[in-house]
Amino acid sequence: MQRTMMSGDEPYARHNGLVLLLAILASAIATPGLIFYGLRILIRARSRYEARGLAAATALFAWAATTGLYGWGLLKLAITDDYSEDRACNAVTGGRLAGYDPSFLPLELRCLTTDGRSVPAVVPSYFNPTLLALAIGATALTVAAFWTSRCSTSTFLRDLRS
Repeated sequence: MQRTMMSGDEPYARHNGLVLLLAILASAIATPGLIFYGLRILIRARSRYEARGLAAATALFAWAATTGLYGWGLLKLAITDDYSEDRACNAVTGGRLAGYDPSFLPLELRCLTTDGRSVPAVVPSYFNPTLLALAIGATALTVAAFWTSRCSTSTFLRDLRS
């Protein structure tokens, strides 16, 4: 994938530390929060045998997996120091490192070569496709939960009228 080169004064830019820290903190709070809220809904739905509760809990667990995976990727980038980044980039570029190109979405650190190519390093190649699959699945499950909730409400209201 060809990307434009950074300006000459910042060829070795990294991810913004403050944004990285805040995103890790948000993920560390959101992931267990989504899990506990999903468990709470699941326990209530199980006692009443509600399909909408099961759908909502499943959607929350999928979002928890998505935020947890993204947080893990952010943490991996945060604990990778300059020396490790340099070694990883030199390994994939064959020693022709000209700079870095960080990105939060998709989460990656691309190494820029002297001939203008950019090569991903540090973040595993399976990370972003897995994150995308989880996000699509979580979105689909959220839509299904809303649809199930709406259908259950309409059936309930229709039963009340008759």
